[in-house]
Amino acid sequence: MKNFKEDQKETIISSCELLGVNRQVYYRAIKSKKHKQSLAKQVIAMVRSVRNLMPRLGTRKLYYILKNELSKVHVGRDKLFRILKANHMVIKPKKSYHITTDSHHRFRKHKNKINEIEFNRPEQVWVSDITYTGNRKNPSYLALVTDAYSKKIMGYDISNSLEVGGSLRALEMALRKRSYKDQSLIHHSDRGLQYCSNDYQNLLKDKNIITSMTEKYDPYENAIAERVNGILKQEFAIATYDTDIETKKLIIKDAVNIYNSLRPHFSNHMRTPDMMHKQQKLKRKQYKSKKLNNLKIVQL
Repeated sequence: MKNFKEDQKETIISSCELLGVNRQVYYRAIKSKKHKQSLAKQVIAMVRSVRNLMPRLGTRKLYYILKNELSKVHVGRDKLFRILKANHMVIKPKKSYHITTDSHHRFRKHKNKINEIEFNRPEQVWVSDITYTGNRKNPSYLALVTDAYSKKIMGYDISNSLEVGGSLRALEMALRKRSYKDQSLIHHSDRGLQYCSNDYQNLLKDKNIITSMTEKYDPYENAIAERVNGILKQEFAIATYDTDIETKKLIIKDAVNIYNSLRPHFSNHMRTPDMMHKQQKLKRKQYKSKKLNNLKIVQL
């Protein structure tokens, strides 16, 4: 009595003869399909290991991080993209906008002093901004101070309001983390009340830090700060958690640590912000915006 495998083999042979298909071609196709499925599973496991920390990291940065492992299984960038696309894992950018700037106030506003500056070292220019990370039930605001050259987040603070205190705490953290205290530093921000306030400006003055501010209502005038805000909200999804402020502080702390130490940047020659901040030799990659009088905008 024939067993099941022999019956199956005879059925395949008969089908191949009926359809005029060579049996070797048929078996090679089956073997190739199984190999592709196995390879895709390996690649997806690699990608998930990275996205457990950076949930919405794009394909090009994934390829850079996993390049050595992918080369062992002969997967290039295009094949990685095809595998992710076939498995619905390609990240589509999201856009959200929430106004956090109130420039209608009595405090002094400063000129933009970084329009023509080429960023060539860490702690040459810091950019500051505030982004909304909450919802109607639990509003919260994240104040950030970022180094324009290395893209390292130097200071941050999460709070329930737009009061000056949050921005001050972020600046104080950044000052504590300075590595090049003997070099000049420019602080650039929008014209929000928080940055124009006496308390904030007095702290900058006490530390001999030059003040620079945007002059137009255009996000490209503070593009680096806006981009870092976007990375934290889009790739790390920090604004999607409906939690109390203490839990959100832990979420932000974890996201900032991962961003600084693990996420590569194109403008940093695919180095992390921490790596870029520790040296002063590399020239930062950049291009000029056509939208705002040759203002220099960085690729992150």
